[in-house]
Amino acid sequence: MSTQATHQEQSRPATESTSQAQGKMIDPEQAGKMGVEDVLRALDAKPDGLSNDEARRRLEQFGLNVLEEREESELRKFLGYFWGPIPWMIEIAAILSAAISHWLDLIIILAMLGINAVVGFWQEHQASNAIDALKKQLAPKARVRRDNKWQQIDADTLVPGDAVRMELGDVIPADVKLIKGDYLSVDQSALTGESMPVNKKPGDVAYSGSTARQGEMEGVVTATGAHTFFGRTAKLVESAGAQSHFQQAVLHVGDFLILISVALSVVLVVVELFRQVPVLEMLQFVLILVVASVPVAMPAVLSVTMALGALALSRRKAIVSRLQSIEEMAGIDLMCSDKTGTLTQNKLTLGEPVLFEAKDAQDAILAGALAAQLEDRDAIDTAVVGGLKDAKALEQYEQKKFVPFDPVHKKTQATVTDNQGRTTQVAKGAPQVILEMCALGDDEKQRAKKTVDDLAAKGNRTLGVARDGDNGHWHFLAILPLYDPPREDSAETIHKAQENGIAIKMVTGDNLAIAREISGQLGLGRDIRSTDTLFPSGGDVSRVSDAAEQQIEQAAGFAQVFPEHKYGIVKALQGKGHIVAMTGDGVNDAPALKQADVGIAVSGATDAARSAASLILTEPGLSVIVNAVGEARRIFERMMSYTIYRITMTLDIMIFVVLAILAFGFFPLTAIMIILLALLDDIPIMTIAYDNTRLDPKPVRWDMKRTLFISSALGISAIAQTFGLLLIGLLALHLDVPHLRTVIFLQLVAGGHLMLFVARTKRPFWRPPYPSGKLTAAIVGTQVLAVILCGFGLLVPEIDWWLIGAVWGYNIAWMFIQDLFKIGSYHLIADLAKHKSRYLKSAQQPIYPHLRR
Repeated sequence: MSTQATHQEQSRPATESTSQAQGKMIDPEQAGKMGVEDVLRALDAKPDGLSNDEARRRLEQFGLNVLEEREESELRKFLGYFWGPIPWMIEIAAILSAAISHWLDLIIILAMLGINAVVGFWQEHQASNAIDALKKQLAPKARVRRDNKWQQIDADTLVPGDAVRMELGDVIPADVKLIKGDYLSVDQSALTGESMPVNKKPGDVAYSGSTARQGEMEGVVTATGAHTFFGRTAKLVESAGAQSHFQQAVLHVGDFLILISVALSVVLVVVELFRQVPVLEMLQFVLILVVASVPVAMPAVLSVTMALGALALSRRKAIVSRLQSIEEMAGIDLMCSDKTGTLTQNKLTLGEPVLFEAKDAQDAILAGALAAQLEDRDAIDTAVVGGLKDAKALEQYEQKKFVPFDPVHKKTQATVTDNQGRTTQVAKGAPQVILEMCALGDDEKQRAKKTVDDLAAKGNRTLGVARDGDNGHWHFLAILPLYDPPREDSAETIHKAQENGIAIKMVTGDNLAIAREISGQLGLGRDIRSTDTLFPSGGDVSRVSDAAEQQIEQAAGFAQVFPEHKYGIVKALQGKGHIVAMTGDGVNDAPALKQADVGIAVSGATDAARSAASLILTEPGLSVIVNAVGEARRIFERMMSYTIYRITMTLDIMIFVVLAILAFGFFPLTAIMIILLALLDDIPIMTIAYDNTRLDPKPVRWDMKRTLFISSALGISAIAQTFGLLLIGLLALHLDVPHLRTVIFLQLVAGGHLMLFVARTKRPFWRPPYPSGKLTAAIVGTQVLAVILCGFGLLVPEIDWWLIGAVWGYNIAWMFIQDLFKIGSYHLIADLAKHKSRYLKSAQQPIYPHLRR
């Protein structure tokens, strides 16, 4: 009892400390509602900042200003490669080898298991390092006042209560309550999807991760790390994630082979027990069967294929952070694309001015440009000045006085003198403000207001421009429309994606008008849905009604989207059977990027988006994605070719071995032959990663029924081929068992690699695309080694050279027969699919059409 009491006493201070720590962090929404004095009181802070000692104490209390990541230990990741159906089969084979003291077999099996684990682990480790390298490129700093001195520190050491200063170009380092300064124009597009900067004033909250575009203000840090608006969004990422189709496919292959292996093992055990074969000898037979049935190098070959594909993608300016995403990318049929900064340039551009009292468009633009201060690098000023046909026109004027924009007056105003000494004033700002300065007639005012409304409906922001006249009255010159234009390559990229069978849906936080206008310009259509009609307020976004799912699937895009909505959209589309890609660059995109089958962080993406994505683009523009999809489909074809080949050869060896034992009572291969087969078959086959393949014009994905059907058809032909040679060796050539085993061994090595030439393409094997030089060289080298082993009796009984030539001739003849099996199987599958499609179509028609009303 006393021990328990002591324990409670020891734990109480920690609890109180934690509670106190939570009290010093202020929720972003709560901070926005509180007054400055209340915030300072709650944080126990002062406008002139903290002392260094107090900052160190708070850093220990609250931790670093970073998002915590749950990292799995490297050892745990490595050990994961020894867990699963295929590793289990290999491990069972190792245990059986040890049980009957076949130490050479044990060593070789364990070596192959280790190679697979090392290759897979190393590639994952390399991908992880690529992400870490990208993160290190982002080294955010912050200006903070400590001990009454302004200094620059690493942003990750900020604590609640710190006084910070933000100015043009700074990334806001934490959630900050603004307390000093006129105003701050902040770009929150990476957080909220808003394409236009938001003006902040004292008392407002600036969110971590947003960027200061204009002005300068001081503030006090209210929350850091995971407690910020940025961090709260990132928490959604932790629950997101979809299982890889590659992992599912490997599991299906493993399950299929395990089922056949177990069934054949049971048959073999029953027959051998009936024949009263010694248990140890029977155990050896089962061992050989298990070893023969395990595609030992399958995970390693597929991993190497994807790893080399990742290297090829990196040369195309795309870094793979999750190896399996290459295979997923080959199958995407739908892409959800963020608008701001992805489909558009995230850069304001001046449209065609609507004239009122200006001489012409350039006269109005020049007046707007004179009411600017370019050294501030304001996005609006840059856009207006960019509209001048001749920027040298500004050199004829000298700016005497400039009144910067502020949220109260909502305009900029300048006094300028031209090269002839004449002085005039110019102003630009919110149209309603500029209109109030000018003496326009009622009809003209109505036209101005209608123009502003019409432009807003098309997604344009508008500016009014005015100049004072000789009589001191202001003249309303024009309305300048500003918009965020599509990227130059967006329309072409979308067209190419659609040609490749990928539908595009735009997802944006902007309003419906802007979304519909941009979507229409890009050729996506104007069927843009607002999320408030799809997701119930306060409901679970991961579960929507069937009707909402249908609307999500049919819509061209979505507007007024919050982070959780993007996540819900991806989930709904996945629920409809789509393999979904999601592009984005902001924190608000991170949950959807993680949930998507392929999350793509575009060039310039935030740290959170890069961490959540499986593919990171290092070059601007979506055209990189089209190239990456093409490369992924080629990689997928290589993996599919190998999978069909591997299943075919596994079926051949397994079923042939059992049939030979049942029919003739002897084992047709020795244990060392089985091991040599695995080595000679799979290790050189890793060069399939370099093979030439055709580019499929449509999305490709794992179809296990088709894969197993083709593999089984080829497997049956391979069994007939091998068993036929066994019969020829016994009945026609009258070979003894040792030499017959060598003949069968050579047939399986040679026939297996010729089978790869058959399986690697759906077309006749003698037509392009032809095998790559590396694949051909590896196979030729393997065959030369196999011939040397058989011709000189190394590790296997020696056979005559004429017999080696006869085996090769037999295999080449069967290669044409197997190619007919393959082509016939593909045609049969295609015909069945057509018949099924016709049946489903006819089943939906009314039996008596004339009765339809």
